[in-house]
Amino acid sequence: MLRAINKNEHPQWDKTMKITSTSVYPALVVAPGSLLLTGYVQNDKVMMRNGAKTGIAIGLNILLTSGLKYTINRKRPYDQYPNDIVKRTDTGPYSFPSGHTSSAFAAATALTLSTKKWYVAVPSYAYACAVGYSRMRLGVHFPSDVLGGMIVGIGSSLLVFQVDKWLQKK
Repeated sequence: MLRAINKNEHPQWDKTMKITSTSVYPALVVAPGSLLLTGYVQNDKVMMRNGAKTGIAIGLNILLTSGLKYTINRKRPYDQYPNDIVKRTDTGPYSFPSGHTSSAFAAATALTLSTKKWYVAVPSYAYACAVGYSRMRLGVHFPSDVLGGMIVGIGSSLLVFQVDKWLQKK
């Protein structure tokens, strides 16, 4: 599967995939920031709390993903299969789970839980899927890394929002 995604040279497509990958960093600020700002402007304390929970979920996700990467120490695909996989971007040393993918899914899940609107959920998850695909296209993650990133990202947001529910009941 990875070979099929990574093969052949497509310079314009690869440039788009690099932009998609790197756009995660500003998205990690925009997601909680937009919720906080919306809550502030509308004087909506629930939305402001959702913005804070989104920031916490993203932070938890980054900690979990980093911890897993350095615990598992999985080689990157281009290192493990240098004759088959082309490296198209710079990366850190370890592959599992995909940090870009987990962050995108953590943000998408938090936005969805915060707004409960399909027109937020659909593009958020479509974007997160595009980020995961871009990591494979760029040759820096196996499909299982992306799947692991999806699970960690979604799980981080679900956990933070569930813990907040429990705390609100007490």
